[in-house]
Amino acid sequence: MAVLPPTASHAQEPEPEAAPKPAPKPAHGLRPAPVAVPAPAPAPTVRGHGRGRGTGAARAATAAVAVLLAAALTAVPSGPAHAFTGDNHEGITRAALPWEPVTLTAMADARDGAVNADDKRPYFDVGPLHCDNADYLAPRHAADYPRTRDEATTELLACIRTSVGRFRNAVRAADGLVDADGKVRADQSDLSSPCTWDEKPGRAKCAVLEQLGRGWHPIEDFYSHSNWADRPAPGPIGLDNPPGLGRTDVAPFLDIRRYSTMKDADWTRDARERIPADLTTGCYPDIDSTGVKPADCAGRVAHNHVLNKDTAASPRSRTDDNFGHATAGATAEITRQWNDFEAELLAAYPDHRRGAQMVCALVHDDPATACP
Repeated sequence: MAVLPPTASHAQEPEPEAAPKPAPKPAHGLRPAPVAVPAPAPAPTVRGHGRGRGTGAARAATAAVAVLLAAALTAVPSGPAHAFTGDNHEGITRAALPWEPVTLTAMADARDGAVNADDKRPYFDVGPLHCDNADYLAPRHAADYPRTRDEATTELLACIRTSVGRFRNAVRAADGLVDADGKVRADQSDLSSPCTWDEKPGRAKCAVLEQLGRGWHPIEDFYSHSNWADRPAPGPIGLDNPPGLGRTDVAPFLDIRRYSTMKDADWTRDARERIPADLTTGCYPDIDSTGVKPADCAGRVAHNHVLNKDTAASPRSRTDDNFGHATAGATAEITRQWNDFEAELLAAYPDHRRGAQMVCALVHDDPATACP
């Protein structure tokens, strides 16, 4: 698959909060050295949590993501952030989670937290990991828009699919936190040394945090990158001023826990029916779910300068406190996602209070002491 060259710059207009993504990245203009994208490790079977898994569709989706990640390695380094900045992801995640400080920092830290791992290469350049490119305008707003509603919805479903997969992986990885009798395994829940977000086998707590963080990142980005919670500026609606839905509820098609227990064909059908006709995210020149990397976003609702609310200084953020709306929506969403994950552990691992002990091990900094 050929990857089209990116535009000369991914940068938005200069904004004080929008610093380049924390690296490691090569100097601007240099191609990174080839990096092997690790395959997911085989996951243990979880009692009561295997419904609808292992389908051909799921395997195809996994293969497609691997292709996209490999393709991302050929792109040049990016400019300023095209997601909530690391500081904003950190603030949202800290506000959403009732965890003890060391564990919360491992998840939320602006530079090294699991929730920001998708903003490092090669994940940075894969659109579904940021809910990019699900852009659409109805004919009443833009005649002959180059994407159909169905194409935009399919792209958003690819974003949701990444979070569903990560949720399933996190439930499986939690099995390693406690032994068969429900006793916390100190060696698997210790954070005295930092976790590395490299998708390689390691401590169970690090594995769970990585899967949750990588699954929550696109969910947080959805509220920044879409018009779900925002409002348009005064004036005509169109490419430079897309409609805003002004929603204050969490998105019903981000019901990740419920979807994780369904067959992929069933949950995608359910989610598709819940996506509003006027919902849009922004076009960004990264790799979409089909493996296409647009040369630019001409004629489409653009992420840069138009729709994003990644910082309080972006044009869309300055309309009607849209930055505050996006941040509040993302915070409420991550609270829901954590509560749903906790509930799933309790349901999936009922014997010997194993699920409850897993939750205890995840929220406490010293589980061996806090979770007898």
